[in-house]
Amino acid sequence: MSDEKAATSRRAALKFLGAGGGAVAASALLTACNGAQPQSSGGGAGAFPSTPAWRFTFINHVTTNSFFVPTKTGMTDAAKLLGLPDPQWTGSTEGNVSEMANAFSTAVNGNVDGIAIALTDNNAFVEPTKAALAKGIPVIAYNATAPGNYPLTYVGQDLYTSGFQMGQRIAKDITSGLILVGISQPGGNNVQPRLNGITDALKQVAPGVTVQSVNTGAEQANELNAITAAYDGHTDAKGLYAVDAGSTASIAQLISNRALQGKIHAGGYDTLSDTLKGVQSGALDFTIDQSAYLQGFLPVLYMYLYRLSGTLVSPPVTDTGLTFVTKDNVGPYVSANSKFEGGSNTALIDMPKSIPLPAATA
Repeated sequence: MSDEKAATSRRAALKFLGAGGGAVAASALLTACNGAQPQSSGGGAGAFPSTPAWRFTFINHVTTNSFFVPTKTGMTDAAKLLGLPDPQWTGSTEGNVSEMANAFSTAVNGNVDGIAIALTDNNAFVEPTKAALAKGIPVIAYNATAPGNYPLTYVGQDLYTSGFQMGQRIAKDITSGLILVGISQPGGNNVQPRLNGITDALKQVAPGVTVQSVNTGAEQANELNAITAAYDGHTDAKGLYAVDAGSTASIAQLISNRALQGKIHAGGYDTLSDTLKGVQSGALDFTIDQSAYLQGFLPVLYMYLYRLSGTLVSPPVTDTGLTFVTKDNVGPYVSANSKFEGGSNTALIDMPKSIPLPAATA
């Protein structure tokens, strides 16, 4: 690509981002930067001007959870693309809000250049966010957002809507009886809205279904025990479901271990390896992909552009989506083993010969 064409392509990508293009625009910018020479007369990434080595910090509620492996990959990839240091990944290993707030304050006091925060609590991060913004540090919410807070934007799934759609999906299989729903952090803004959505949907379309939540805990290693104990106490349950990654993977393990395929309906969230195997084997009817990679990649990109433009390129609210992964479409997830879903494969993934028709625009 010529320098003139590369510069034009980058300008078009930036214009699209500034207009609120969201996740789709990231691929345009990625193409634009990759089409240029590594350095230009501007001295920065692609044709951008030279910048300081901006330091970004991600504050997370379960820093060692497998779900966030692609999120960390995404933030690292974006930083490398833009010539920035690898962002810091910090917070709590078990959903401790005080630990997260302390990490937030440490980042502010350390004068980092941008903060991405999973707003799992309504109150704990209000004052730290105000302090960050007062010092000129942009703050973006990712994975979870909260009312009454002040992030510049949110990058993540519309959690309540995803739960509502999951409830509608459950009602296709179950119209009465008990279902168990695992939740790693009851009340947490990253998962509770999904449970609320499931409950509300079933009240509308399958009022004969009783929803009983199961507190599986924030520590991934203990979730299988919690789900197993709940099922052993309610073997009459018509379905086993979950609103977080670890609980979903645990349900897949339980059904496989007990040979319950075809005897009970099940489903949940995210693309951990046990979950994908469960979908492929029929242990799970479905899982929901929320694009964890984008939840790391896009905040870095947005904070970079916000600083680069002196706040003129305001980060857009970005719903990272909802894809139901079923036995019909799980194949590529399993065979690719891609870094975009937490796998080890970093190679180019071949495009399919045709693309399924998406839902029509409203």
